[in-house]
This record gives sequence, structure tokens and C-alpha cells, in this order.
Amino acid sequence: MWNCDKEIMRLEFDNICLREWAQNDAEVLVKIANNKKVANHLRDAFPSPYGPEDAEAWIEMVVNFDGPTRFFAIEYYKELAGSFGAVPKDDIYRKTAEIGYFIGEEYWGKGIMSKVLPMVIPYLFKTFNLVRIYAEPFSNNLASRRVLEKSGFIHEATLKKNICKNDLILDSCIYAVTKD
Repeated sequence: MWNCDKEIMRLEFDNICLREWAQNDAEVLVKIANNKKVANHLRDAFPSPYGPEDAEAWIEMVVNFDGPTRFFAIEYYKELAGSFGAVPKDDIYRKTAEIGYFIGEEYWGKGIMSKVLPMVIPYLFKTFNLVRIYAEPFSNNLASRRVLEKSGFIHEATLKKNICKNDLILDSCIYAVTKD
């Protein structure tokens, strides 16, 4: 259940918490984000290697962000384990939002995102008055694709040769869930 005051948002369930980012998250963020295996499944805007200055810049940006985008730190047993973001679109796409996330490698396979998505999706639909939420995993990111499918997302498309990551041309996918 969401505890929403005007300034602090927090979602807790089982041993997982989605919360706002804090300045003191930088050191642990570097630890979980400075990993080529993590970066290989994210857009190039995610630095690799990931250093203290990257963590500080990220946290500064999201703490001071003034707009509808939501960024959450993901805690697992009270330890920073990853990040979740939702970006509401505008213009003709104003009823749609894109989500993205990552989990540090030491937390892979623990079912964290499989618990996060079913809890956060209803919040996003309600908060932003959305009718559609989508994600664009790389086609070779089978773990993320499985998480999306288990969370009710439908594979709408595979975009052939759509991305260039690490000098490789890869396919990407579009997964979406719509409001019932």
C-alpha cells in the first residue's frame, strides 16, 4: 500500500520497499550499478563504468526533478538493490507511460521485480490517469521479459535490428499492459 504525503512516497510489501532516492544512497548505488552485466541491458545513457560522480549526479537530478516522472530506489531487506522509473508521455501519448528498472546483480533471481511491478502499476494508472504502460526490454534480456509477462504485460512487438548496444545490432521488444 502506498503512503503518500505531498513530499514522500513509499511502497512497502514483503521485504521490498520502493522509496524516494536520498543523497546517502550514492555509495551503494555505485556498488550495484558499476557492473557491466547490469549496464549491458540498459540504454547507453546509463554510464559504464559507473562511478561516484555518476551516482551523485543521478541522485541530484531525481531528488530535484520537477515534473510527473517518478523515480524510486528499490530496497530489498532494507538494502538498496535497484531502481525503478516511470516516465509519463505527452502530446497524443499523454495517457501512456514508459517504465524502466534495474536490479543489482547480487539481487538477481530473488523475485524482486516480480513483486514490484504488480504493486506499482496500479499506482501509476491512478496517479497519472493512464490507460497504457509499456517497457522496451532488449530481446536478449530474457529475465526482464519473463518478469513483464508474469506481471501481466503482453508482448506486443519485436522490433528487428532496433538498437545498437556495445557495437552489436540487436532486436528490442515492446511489452505493455492496459488499464482494465
